[in-house]
Amino acid sequence: MSYDPSPRYPYRPPDPPPPYDPYTYDTYPWAPQEAPEPAGRRPQRHAALGHHSDLRVLRSAYRWQRRVATLTALGYFVLFLILSAFAPSFMTSTVTDGLPTGLLLALVQVPVTWLAVALYEQTARRRVDPIADRIRKHAELDAKREGAR
Repeated sequence: MSYDPSPRYPYRPPDPPPPYDPYTYDTYPWAPQEAPEPAGRRPQRHAALGHHSDLRVLRSAYRWQRRVATLTALGYFVLFLILSAFAPSFMTSTVTDGLPTGLLLALVQVPVTWLAVALYEQTARRRVDPIADRIRKHAELDAKREGAR
């Protein structure tokens, strides 16, 4: 199980900067001053996208997807290597006339790799893509809201 260092509490935006005072100067008076925010600005209804909880969900779904595909392909390959090293009599036994078990298991590695790719694509469509689409829609809505201001 991996460790997710992101906080469990919702993101709170930092406090607004103090109001502009024309009689105080920065170290460099020629530096551009920030304009004060308009008084009629509405507060945000949800946290900014960079701190959205959906990103944590997307990371965990993508992590699950990688584990399924990796364990499928590498698990079979490690099983083949262990059988080759510790069960040579099993690997040299014949399945049919002249076809040893080791060769058959080596040839099955190609379909198992295809299966790992198919599992990767299927978990992407089922678990990762819907979350990514939802985050993308939220980002588009945030961009439209920011553009309307």
